[in-house]
Amino acid sequence: MTMVAVHELLNTLYVMTEGCYLHVDHETLKVDFENETQLQVPVHHLGAVVCFGNIMVSPTLIHRCAEDGRTLVFMDRNGRFKARMVGPTSGNVLLRQAQYRASSDASATLEIARNIVAAKVRNSRQVLLRGARQREEGDPGGQALREAARMLGSTLTSLQHVLDLDTARGREGEAALVYFGALDHLVLVDRGVFRFPGRTRRPPRDPVNALLSFIYALLRADCEAAAEGVGLDPQVGYLHAIRPGRPALALDFMEELRATLADRLALTLINRRQVTGEHFEERPGGAVSLTDDGRRLVVIAYQKRKAESVRHALLGRNVPFGLVPHVQARLLARHLRGDVEHYLPYMSQ
Repeated sequence: MTMVAVHELLNTLYVMTEGCYLHVDHETLKVDFENETQLQVPVHHLGAVVCFGNIMVSPTLIHRCAEDGRTLVFMDRNGRFKARMVGPTSGNVLLRQAQYRASSDASATLEIARNIVAAKVRNSRQVLLRGARQREEGDPGGQALREAARMLGSTLTSLQHVLDLDTARGREGEAALVYFGALDHLVLVDRGVFRFPGRTRRPPRDPVNALLSFIYALLRADCEAAAEGVGLDPQVGYLHAIRPGRPALALDFMEELRATLADRLALTLINRRQVTGEHFEERPGGAVSLTDDGRRLVVIAYQKRKAESVRHALLGRNVPFGLVPHVQARLLARHLRGDVEHYLPYMSQ
C-alpha cells in the first residue's frame, strides 16, 4: 500500500506523493490518490499549496487560488523550484516604482547589496564560530573553523570600503568559497557518507549538497512569497543581477538566511543522524537526490525550524523564524518608501 505524503504545516499544504490529484469541492480542497480521497482541508485554512513532482491540480482549484491570492508553488521531485502561480498583480504601485528607481540608482543598489553581503558573511561566520566552540582545544577542525572565521571577519571589514557593485559581489563570492571550504569540519558523524568537498549544484554530486539544495529550494519559495506579500516585485533585486525568470529579490533575501536557517538545519539533521545514507539516491550522470522518505523528513524538519522563535535584533523581540523573510521584506519596503534611511538586513544573534 502506497503511503501518501501530505502535510498541512503553518497554513501551507505540502503534497509530496506523485500521482495525487488536487481539486476543490465547494469550500474544501481535496487530495485524491488512486481515486480515493486522502485528505480534506477547508480552503480558507490555507495560505499556500506546494506540489512536489507530478501532482495534478484541477483548473477550478487553480482559478480559486488565483482569485483568493493563495500561492500555488510547483517544485520538481527533488525540491527544485519550477514555478509559482499567483493571481493579478497587486500591491502598492508606488512601492514598486520606488523599487525600480532604486534598482536603477547605482548608489542605492550598492548600499542595499553591501548590507546584504555583510549580513550573509556575518551570519556565516557565526555558524563557523559556533562549531569551533564545540571542538576540543587544539583540535585541527576547530583551528580550521577559527581561521575561516578570521578570514570572514576580514571580509566584513573590507566591505565598509567597497565602492562598486561588482566588488561587493566579488567579496561575497570570496567569502562563500572560504565558508564552504570550512563547512566539512562541521559534519561530525557518518563521514563516509557525508563528506563535503565543496558546493556543487545543478546537479548536486553528494548527499550534503543534495540536502542543501533541497532546503534552499524551500527557502527560495518562502522568500519569493514574502516579497510578493508586501507588494514588491520578486524579479527585481539588488545584489543579484536581473535576468528573465530569475527572482533576484527573493535570492537577495535568501543570502541573509542561508547559513542560519538552511545550513544549520542541514548540519543538525546530519549530526543527529536524522538523515542517513538511506535517504539519498544516486541518479545517472552522478547526480544525488533525496528519496521520497528523505524529502518528507526534511520538509517536516524545515517547518519545525520555521516555527522556532529567534531574536530579531531590530525588532527587539523574538519572532518565528518563518516570519523573518516577511519582516525583511517589510523593512526593505519601508526603506524604499523613504520611511527609514537604510535597509537593515537580518543578523543572527
